[in-house]
Amino acid sequence: MPAAAKTELLGLEIQELTSLVSRLGQPAYRGQQLYDAIYAKRRSSVSEVSALPQDFRNALGAAGYEIGLPKLEKKFTSSDGTIRYLIGFADGQSVETVWMPEGDGGEAGDGSEADSELQSQSTASFERATICVSSQVGCAVNCQFCMTALLRAQRNLTAGEIVGQVLAVLNDRGVNVDQSRINLVFMGQGEPFLNYDNFIKAVRLLADPAGVHIPASRMTVSTAGIVPRIYDFAKEGVRPKLAISLNGSNNAIRERLMPINRKWDISKLLEAARDFPLRPRERLTFEYVLLDQVNDFPENAREVAQLLHGVRAKVNLIALNAGPDIPFNTPSDKRVQAFQQILVAAGIPTFVRRPRGRDIYAACGQLKRTVA
Repeated sequence: MPAAAKTELLGLEIQELTSLVSRLGQPAYRGQQLYDAIYAKRRSSVSEVSALPQDFRNALGAAGYEIGLPKLEKKFTSSDGTIRYLIGFADGQSVETVWMPEGDGGEAGDGSEADSELQSQSTASFERATICVSSQVGCAVNCQFCMTALLRAQRNLTAGEIVGQVLAVLNDRGVNVDQSRINLVFMGQGEPFLNYDNFIKAVRLLADPAGVHIPASRMTVSTAGIVPRIYDFAKEGVRPKLAISLNGSNNAIRERLMPINRKWDISKLLEAARDFPLRPRERLTFEYVLLDQVNDFPENAREVAQLLHGVRAKVNLIALNAGPDIPFNTPSDKRVQAFQQILVAAGIPTFVRRPRGRDIYAACGQLKRTVA
């Protein structure tokens, strides 16, 4: 008899698991037991779910059901403690996920709990880290300064594959979420808003207090500017903080660097930003990758200040993390600081994001499944 086709349980919500166990002739509470084992206890195999009767575990296995945690195929450790994971899926595709102990300061000024911790250093007795999560294999947005764009778009990740990255890294690091301060940034490979439904489902699973329990207030999603999805995102009951990749102070520069600007230009992007409902104290984040002698002139900084006038926002400046086949250079610290000073003088909170893992191609814009 041929083996049953494999069906992954990771990525299913409690209602879906309850329906599954009912179809298999089990009481509904078995769905909750499965849910707890997959997301709260982070089990890697159905055989490890001791709350379930052995005969039911055997039946699940015989029917082809497996939890479906992705595999940690390789990992690379930076001199600064950052770890870049190459994570593989059942179809042979892979993405990269990054563990950053102490984070990269990206939350500074966004008005969140994580921002408050940065200011007060209130996590001294806790492990604090940020996990950078991928949402697609490759990327279709084609930003000219990003190594991931060189992969082109391969496919969307499922909700289970998105959640699985987080679980696999937490397991590898031996993290107790209740005793740590874990932040998630959906800023790895891919454009999350081009995989919107799977991304949002993953957020719900990760934020659920009965599951993984990383609050949405500790998550940030970055978009290159998929304007219709910004409006959809604004309506979500459970939503991370929003970061928008700007990277150009006018349409001519932004279109050169981000072809998506031809579809949704700066005026449409800023209109969506102004309409976006913010929680008390919350600020939108605008990310701006500085490219030497391209978009880092004082005039560009003044244009950014004008664009963001009246928007409750902060800016994260990112000096280009250079890589092979990227035709731009990293600006000097002096140019970065001058850009920052102009924005601060205009009343816009502006921070320089600390690069993490540059020596292992783990920094922002460098994720390209590099295997050495």
